[in-house]
Amino acid sequence: MEQTSVRTARREFLKFLAASPYVAALGGVTAFLERSGLAQDARETSEVIANPAQALNVFDFEEAARRKVQPGHWTYMASGVDDDATLRANRDGFKDVELRPRRLHDATKVDMRVDLLGTAYNSPIFTCPTGGEKSFFPDGELAVARAAKARGTLQFLSTSTSTAVEDVNKELGRPVWYQLYAPSSWDACEKILRRVEAAGCKVIALTCDNTTGRNSETYLRTRPKDRRQCATCHEGEPGSAIKEHPMYDGINMTGVLRQNPAMDWAFVDRLRKFWQGTLFIKGIDTREDARLCVEHGINGILVSNHGGRSTETGRATIEALPEVVAEVGSRLTVFVDGGFRRGTDVFKGLALGAKAVGIGRPFLWGLGAFGQAGVDRVLEIMQGELKLVMGNCGTRTVADITREYVATPHWKS
Repeated sequence: MEQTSVRTARREFLKFLAASPYVAALGGVTAFLERSGLAQDARETSEVIANPAQALNVFDFEEAARRKVQPGHWTYMASGVDDDATLRANRDGFKDVELRPRRLHDATKVDMRVDLLGTAYNSPIFTCPTGGEKSFFPDGELAVARAAKARGTLQFLSTSTSTAVEDVNKELGRPVWYQLYAPSSWDACEKILRRVEAAGCKVIALTCDNTTGRNSETYLRTRPKDRRQCATCHEGEPGSAIKEHPMYDGINMTGVLRQNPAMDWAFVDRLRKFWQGTLFIKGIDTREDARLCVEHGINGILVSNHGGRSTETGRATIEALPEVVAEVGSRLTVFVDGGFRRGTDVFKGLALGAKAVGIGRPFLWGLGAFGQAGVDRVLEIMQGELKLVMGNCGTRTVADITREYVATPHWKS
């Protein structure tokens, strides 16, 4: 117990350091520890898992992945925007949601299976769309697809994927749900959609929360100062070259922005008319925009702040979720992501009205540390934790998880 407490305290201390602008200015936590003479002590006291089976929770993968993933790729994934306040808020928000367990229920009959728009999954936990997964492990999205298939998990695929949608679908054994970054050219957008449709995808999620770019200050401060190694794989800023993203193959992107800053509700109407499948919008966080989603015929909302990587709102998605759910009622489906790390976090998201909950960084930690086996173990842990809390709270099925099972005494409304 003492060893576990020390490890937990060390992890919390390192998180505190990582959030410090002073530490970032020195080049990050590693540089700070080196300059402070604490690096050797940190190495000696740390316990890094050597294989997925040793992990007790998803946080155990974080340090194992950090030691294997290229520093520039790691800092890009780990950072938020501005002061990283929204990044921290996503985690802190769960502290204000308390569980209200009901006792004396038969916990042997817990069933986490869900039907999401006509497809059955083993749990309501899905993998979020994250770009360039080969940056963390050579098999990238294919490794994630294999783990998702093994665990019966919904996989979202990013437009910025480093693996073509056709290949991912083949590995997954069914079509992914596709996250769309809409280019500034409708012709380019239409070609992407036709390709996705031909690949068998029935669901797309238009991302609307990052159309004007972002101020990735921590990433810019903490990435390696000598980026000559980056130039061996990247042209210009990592991830900026079209050729790194196979979903733009065969599309003339000359003068075309990969995200359209002029995108508005008229564009959404055009997209709704063109796309005959299910249409989600990712990045809706207010009741006002949720109401507009209903009015414009959208099928679903993914409440998201891009993992704290779009706008420095300072507001957790778990806090934004209830007002979106209250506005749309049963008229459309609501998902949520942002800061979910525990089965209890997932339970809280479901209790506040989400039909499914997405994880991003946790499965990237697993991917970076051990590839498919790491992602598989992350999913296993989170599904196991969710089943445990469902049994302890007296909810036999996911549908049984309602607002009555949580309290939010510190929220203003």
